[in-house]
Amino acid sequence: MIKLIGILIIILGFSFQFDTIAVVLIAGVTTGLVSGVDFMTILTTLGEAFVKTRYMTLFLLTLPVIGILERSGLKERGAECIKGMKSVSGGKILSYYMVIRTIAAALSVRLGGHVQFIRPLIYPMTESASENILEKTLSEDEKEHLKGVACAVENFGNFYGQNVFVAGGGVLLVVGTLQELGFIVEPYSVSKAAIPVAIIAVIFSVIQNYLTDKKLKNTQTVKVEKEVKE
Repeated sequence: MIKLIGILIIILGFSFQFDTIAVVLIAGVTTGLVSGVDFMTILTTLGEAFVKTRYMTLFLLTLPVIGILERSGLKERGAECIKGMKSVSGGKILSYYMVIRTIAAALSVRLGGHVQFIRPLIYPMTESASENILEKTLSEDEKEHLKGVACAVENFGNFYGQNVFVAGGGVLLVVGTLQELGFIVEPYSVSKAAIPVAIIAVIFSVIQNYLTDKKLKNTQTVKVEKEVKE
């Protein structure tokens, strides 16, 4: 049971709000030592793990950049740009983004993300466009619904688009799994099969966005009729 001391260290470290990296490193080294692992072996293991996942630090670097942009008014500027486009609805913006996101993922271009694009840029533009079309301020429920649809568009575009790229992680996972089961396939075949699926995903997303616009309009119509009757 002493080998589980690392879990206890992490729980206590997070509870007392100590430095996250320091807590994880101490937990890992302590677990290795009580398990009888040589200290140099522990350091080697930690170093190899860091090298293999070093690309994750690029994601962490984007967080302060996005924070600075939001503080400087990125969301407000995005919403302001849309206000002049009276014919553009929130659903149309999400549909345009879906097409762009899918093509970018298919070409393995790292464009998009909930943190990088949806929260600071795409959703504020979608909300502003919807309010322009409806000529009213959206309720909290309507805003939450739009947020969910915007996040769904990001998920659809990324998930189905990346499988079109022949060297994508999803493609390689499918090829490796099939090979373990005795089926030899080429990555190109998997990517080719993913193309119609990606197209269907785009069509499905466009329909979903259209229904979202229609739902918001119907909600407004019901409210107006109710106010007239009262």
